[in-house]
Amino acid sequence: MKGVLAVLVAAMVVLAHEVEISTAVTCNPTELSPCMGAIMSSSKPSPQCCAKIKQQKPCLCQYIRNPNLKQFVTSPNARKVSNTCGVPMPKC
Repeated sequence: MKGVLAVLVAAMVVLAHEVEISTAVTCNPTELSPCMGAIMSSSKPSPQCCAKIKQQKPCLCQYIRNPNLKQFVTSPNARKVSNTCGVPMPKC
């Protein structure tokens, strides 16, 4: 479990340089780090996590299209967290 989290965090740090500006939103996968606990443990997402998912909503397709992020962003737990926060996964 800790190994998976370490890999996810490492991937997010490596990909942080892939910043794209979209109508006042900076697409940066590390912005979703408050959600890692909920995604990795199936626990309820925090208000900070939900705020970040809502903020990063315009970027979700970019993350889904990225082969290094897709498995994390589209995992069943990530979908559950997103839906709990009221942000359904987009169809890209």
